[in-house]
Amino acid sequence: MRQENTKPVVQFLERLQQDGGLKRTDIANFTGVSKATVSRWSNGQKSPHPRTQLILSDLSYVVMRLGEYYGREEVRAWLYARHPQLDGERAIDVIRDQRTELVIAVLDRLDADAYV
Repeated sequence: MRQENTKPVVQFLERLQQDGGLKRTDIANFTGVSKATVSRWSNGQKSPHPRTQLILSDLSYVVMRLGEYYGREEVRAWLYARHPQLDGERAIDVIRDQRTELVIAVLDRLDADAYV
């Protein structure tokens, strides 16, 4: 049962690293754990707390959406940049604070060509 629960997490982590240009250090800092813990998650040896899984899922979704417009290094920069449409906050912090809907609204405007 534990392996089944980690499979989506492994996929989220792969997307974050491959498509989002995030390093294990980024993910560790984002989730408040060590790089060794992120490695255990990546190997399916351990599963993050359900709240952390939800946040990783949200971040993975945002990375997927950004990947429609940007390359991996640009995605990483977008996540770490302060955005006027987020009242000067960084998208990665907004997602960590479980306010992903605000970032999704920015992406929806991007989809509608209302934001450059």
